[in-house]
Amino acid sequence: MRYLLPLALALCLIGCATSPQQQAQRTRNSRVGQLMTVRTTAYTQTEAGGWKNAIGGRLHFGGVEYSAASDWSWMPLGTRFILLSTGHEYVIEDYGSALVNKQTIDLFFPSRKQMRNWGVRHEQIKILEWGSQAMSLKLLAGRCKNSHVRVMVAQLKKQGVVPSS
Repeated sequence: MRYLLPLALALCLIGCATSPQQQAQRTRNSRVGQLMTVRTTAYTQTEAGGWKNAIGGRLHFGGVEYSAASDWSWMPLGTRFILLSTGHEYVIEDYGSALVNKQTIDLFFPSRKQMRNWGVRHEQIKILEWGSQAMSLKLLAGRCKNSHVRVMVAQLKKQGVVPSS
């Protein structure tokens, strides 16, 4: 009888355990339209890459959407969200070495002054649409000479992602 409670607790914990793949999928499915509080930082075009994003297009600031960067194994390419404090819609179209394993979103600003003024903030966002892990993996796979890219590729593969064709 004295072993019954620990055994029941152990079985309950085992039954609740989920793999990283299941956790990532559950997070993506459950967060569309919901709020998340995330750490945000800022970057500008005077850093490596200039005005180009990771998919070869131009970084956006203003108009319909704004550019942002993340660890694509956490928040994949094409993810759209609204930054609630500004009302601006952002799209993940870039990544950076400092973002890997950080669950941080890097927001693009066109000047160093704006970038410095932003600093580091914890902000609420509303996910509008999750991007494509498969497309993220496809684009990253050819760039594995960089260690931070290798880490994202390994994490995407560990989550069971297959590159899109």
